Amino acid sequence: MATAAVANKSPLPGTSNPHNPSKTTSSSTSSTRSTPSLSLTSHTVSSYTKERKVGEGTYAVVYLGKQTSTKRPVAIKEIKTGLFKDGLDMSAIREVKYLQELKHPNVIELIDVFATTNNNLNLVLEFLPCDLEVLIKDKSIVFKSSDIKSWMLMTLRGIHHCHRNFILHRDLKPNNLLISPTGLLKIADFGLARSLGNPNEDLSSNVVTRWYRAPELLFGAKHYTEAIDIWSIGIIFAELMLRIPYLAGKDDVDQLDVTFRAYGTPTEQIWPNVSSLPLYNALHVYPPPSRQELRTRFSAATDKALDLLILMTQLDPSRRCTSTQALLHEYFTEAPRPTAPELLPKVKEKKRAEIEDDSANSGNNSDALKRRRV
Repeated sequence: MATAAVANKSPLPGTSNPHNPSKTTSSSTSSTRSTPSLSLTSHTVSSYTKERKVGEGTYAVVYLGKQTSTKRPVAIKEIKTGLFKDGLDMSAIREVKYLQELKHPNVIELIDVFATTNNNLNLVLEFLPCDLEVLIKDKSIVFKSSDIKSWMLMTLRGIHHCHRNFILHRDLKPNNLLISPTGLLKIADFGLARSLGNPNEDLSSNVVTRWYRAPELLFGAKHYTEAIDIWSIGIIFAELMLRIPYLAGKDDVDQLDVTFRAYGTPTEQIWPNVSSLPLYNALHVYPPPSRQELRTRFSAATDKALDLLILMTQLDPSRRCTSTQALLHEYFTEAPRPTAPELLPKVKEKKRAEIEDDSANSGNNSDALKRRRV
């Protein structure tokens, strides 16, 4: 099966999505090292059937279809290139580039990339019928502690693969953790992903959906590490245990207040040099929670689970655990063992459609394309 190649030809400059600030991409004007370019396959849409449209937004249309030769179910994301000044949105280029580099059971598979006669870019992705947000919202499903452990383990394995390849995801949230028909969790949507390169290069702080955005990003940091992804996974962990969003700020200002009300306001004592960050000013001072407060908040968590949550959500990014440290944590070796993927809870099709329709109208869905996950 042919796939697209990434070629170092004429790099396309980064673009910003005016309709969705959280999808703003950053590119250094002083370096083109991290600016990818694409070389497409010669395939046409005849290699695949587009059986039904499952969503359409300003910049893309998503179809459910099949590969003609194998009848394999696929999702086809057709990006409308003509709407962009330079021909193609940088987020689409990055999504292709990084998915070509990242081959892992817990990362969505990019099967193919091709252009149609109207020059629209088509991303052919594996069929993934559900996402973690849908499962969380379906209150008819009871989560066992072993189920949560399994989803966390797969998420961390996927992000560990990204990080060891020096790639930040920069938009981890339940809606971007897709579930395969066999129960495997796979990280998806690499439109905001970025290579870790020159430490002096400025990066955008306007990344990650607000509820899962790390404190350093809320403070406008231009230099950050893999710790922003670890924070997001920690907040997802909390959401899996609570079955509701943990830090649901109404806007960027409220997000600061919600975050520090839960974790305490950072000071120079617990986070050296925090006051030098651009947006650190006039903060309401909240005390850090005691372990007993966290124990009350997460009453069903074991001591090891609580320990891991605390390590992943340290305010100071330098004190957060890495994906390697998280995977080696005793939480994953204590009883019960993680549920086998094929035995994890699933959502019935009708129920999934109802939940996703509700999600598409919620403030948490930061994607420019309000669509059902395929």
